[in-house]
Amino acid sequence: MKVLVVGGAGYIGSHTVYELIRAGHECIVFDNLSTGYKDFVHPNAKFYFGDVRNYKDLENVLKKEENISCVMHFAAKIIVPESVSIPLEYYSNNVEGVRVLLEIVRDFKIKHFVFSSTAAVYGEPETGICLEDNILNPINPYGETKLACEKMIKWASEAYNFTYIIFRYFNVAGADSSLKIGLFKDQITHLIPIAVQAAIGIREELLIYGNDYPTKDGTCIRDYIHVSDLAKAHVSAAIYLEEKNKSETMNLGSSNGYSVLEVADTVNNISSIKYRFTSRRAGDPAILMADSSKARRLLNFKPLFSLEDMIKSDIAFRRNYKCNK
Repeated sequence: MKVLVVGGAGYIGSHTVYELIRAGHECIVFDNLSTGYKDFVHPNAKFYFGDVRNYKDLENVLKKEENISCVMHFAAKIIVPESVSIPLEYYSNNVEGVRVLLEIVRDFKIKHFVFSSTAAVYGEPETGICLEDNILNPINPYGETKLACEKMIKWASEAYNFTYIIFRYFNVAGADSSLKIGLFKDQITHLIPIAVQAAIGIREELLIYGNDYPTKDGTCIRDYIHVSDLAKAHVSAAIYLEEKNKSETMNLGSSNGYSVLEVADTVNNISSIKYRFTSRRAGDPAILMADSSKARRLLNFKPLFSLEDMIKSDIAFRRNYKCNK
């Protein structure tokens, strides 16, 4: 299968390209390198520089690369606090980018589309366990842009006769076993890489926001998934679309909940860190976990990596990548 990976030089996109190539597929990477890295593009993938909002940039690729059967989209801005301060940039990149890409899907009659969405579309679910048919009520511009894209994809699919899989991600962490790619950027906002930075001396300490939540140890509980498990699910999605030709929306998480304190203690067991408690952040639900049973049923999705695996691979990547720079 020939796959166009938009945002394929970024964190999740680059890992998906690695897994696609390992599975024997041909990959075309399209990225503007605003948050991605040319070094992270697999050597067997063909790279094109361009902006997803620019139809001509995409058109030039599709005119050169025939027989693309699936497009995967990873080219979103994803930092929640930033989305609150610069919402128009998020709508421009996230929503307009998908709109233009769907025009390309329509005009070049591409059969399948895989989209990276987010658990942020759920907002603050009452039970803390997210099911695909829950009420969708985002509480920030980032989640709103992703929900707008989900709706646009569904309507476009009906009008232009392509199938899609929408994946709603939970907390992604870890690095590829090659240690050539991982999460490497300036604005890191997720717990595991922040804790790892504290463990290897990039940060002085880890701040834990609140210890009075109605959970087993008073800290928030979240669902964490290794990036390689997530990437392999995208390979399965492309195959599913090719074989079943049926559109689906699915959660992607481990369905295992870990508290912030458990994550901090697990990191501390591997490499010593300092952490302290501070006041809660607004909008943090006590529990946010994925029900990933649909992905398990339809894609045979089985996460293989543990929380400890995620942490160890992240530490190993940061040390290896720093040594090679």
